[in-house]
Amino acid sequence: MDATMMHRPMTVQMIMEHGRNVFPQSKIGTFDGESVTYTTYLEIAENAARLAAALGSLGIVPGDRVATFSWNNTAHMEAYLGIPSMGAIMHTVNIRLSAEHIAYIINHAHDKVVLLDASLLAIFEPVLPLLESVEHIVLIGDGSLNTSINIYDYRTLLAEHAPLEQWPELDETAAAAVCYTSGTTGNPKGVVYSHRTTFVHSLASRAADTFGICERDQILLLPAMFHANAWGLPYSGWLSGSDFTLPGPHLQPIGIKRMIASERPTITATVPTILGDLLHADAADLDMSCFRMLVCGGSAVPPAMIDAARERWGVPVLQGWGMTETSPLCALSHPPRDFEGAQETIWRAKSGRPVPGVEVRVVNEEGECLPHDGETVGELQLRGPWITAGYHKGESADALTDDGWLRTGDVGHIDDRCYVQLTDRTKDVIKSGGEWISSVDLENILAGHPRVREVAVIATPDERWQERPLVIVVPEDDALAAEELRDYLRDKVARFWLPEYWSFATEIPKTSVGKLDKKRLRDINQAGAMTVEVAGR
Repeated sequence: MDATMMHRPMTVQMIMEHGRNVFPQSKIGTFDGESVTYTTYLEIAENAARLAAALGSLGIVPGDRVATFSWNNTAHMEAYLGIPSMGAIMHTVNIRLSAEHIAYIINHAHDKVVLLDASLLAIFEPVLPLLESVEHIVLIGDGSLNTSINIYDYRTLLAEHAPLEQWPELDETAAAAVCYTSGTTGNPKGVVYSHRTTFVHSLASRAADTFGICERDQILLLPAMFHANAWGLPYSGWLSGSDFTLPGPHLQPIGIKRMIASERPTITATVPTILGDLLHADAADLDMSCFRMLVCGGSAVPPAMIDAARERWGVPVLQGWGMTETSPLCALSHPPRDFEGAQETIWRAKSGRPVPGVEVRVVNEEGECLPHDGETVGELQLRGPWITAGYHKGESADALTDDGWLRTGDVGHIDDRCYVQLTDRTKDVIKSGGEWISSVDLENILAGHPRVREVAVIATPDERWQERPLVIVVPEDDALAAEELRDYLRDKVARFWLPEYWSFATEIPKTSVGKLDKKRLRDINQAGAMTVEVAGR
């Protein structure tokens, strides 16, 4: 029997048209540091159509790559809609990478046009001499560039073109966007999202047991639009008719507090670093009662941080596990229905249960599946309709197993309720005397100490045990000592986990997406540039 259902391609075009037609008066605003200026969905959709027409006049055809180099703002949202809808491929470039890596990924993707936020000119100028494929730069805002590449003003260019009326018919399996990994080990790799995966991922993140995005939401879009499609929120929010507040470059506590006070968002997503900054900021005037949920991910969220948000603000924290390769929605830490109250944090501190559509398994070094007993640790692997099957130009051909599962590089275990708990990255795991020590578990426990502001744990060489944990701490005050922290850990971890090596710092370096930069910490330690003290030996 053949199915009788219509086939309509699931595309970014469909997302754009639904938001424009059903929610024309919903609005998206950009924060300038003092106030938010809003634009309606109808106006944004029209500008997206003008952008498509303008790019067509510059020679862009379906399959061509168009880069964005921008903060979260209204023009970036217009690009999110207009570029894929015309059949071109949007490449959101991470503005926090080095000039060499920025040039590498633009050249590697073969971008022909760059939409450049004028406030980022100083960062982009060193990239210009390294570019090979770029023919045009469209400057958003006031500024100038000394280059032989053709330069256009964004608003002028849009004003010169009528909105595109006839959109091309698109194959839902065609590429819609490319996002590169952060390149912490070697060159960044390109993950290419299709129209279909973008559409299905958007539907998934609207579900009640994921983010529950709906028309009543006011989304404070803190995740960078240059990182994994801002966790999919621009598309799921637009599909739902949500209002948005886009922060631009104003990601410091003072700016975030102003946006919360004036716009009263109902949901946001962020990394633990920013959530920690808000918790440590002077919060006397920080009213968070408008939020129904805070989504936090990118790295492990310490239980103490989850408790602090609940106790101080009365707001639940939902932890998420995902990556560029998973679009990025993968697992979320909603507590099960029969475990509430005092035990809730236990579940919210987990990496989460896989969302519908995603499968997770844990395997040993021989590739054999391990039991879901909440204890047996191995590599976590994934498959699903919005999980990548490889990288642009076929790089890292071993990313998939022979039976088609993505190797995540994450180490952890799965319990009998299918809750995943990451314990490390494969490159971060500490193997001491043949036994594994979880850097993430040590970090989470130490983060609960009232005088610890921030903490990272890495492996350091040890003559007797091959490797031991080295703890780098940013203390709340100079009087905090290693012995006090060892005593704090003593009844919380196995004895052989107790670290002997400690370093106190004023800050911990972060990656381009706000994670603890453990590679850099290892390099600093290996170079002998870190002051390390020994305690407990």
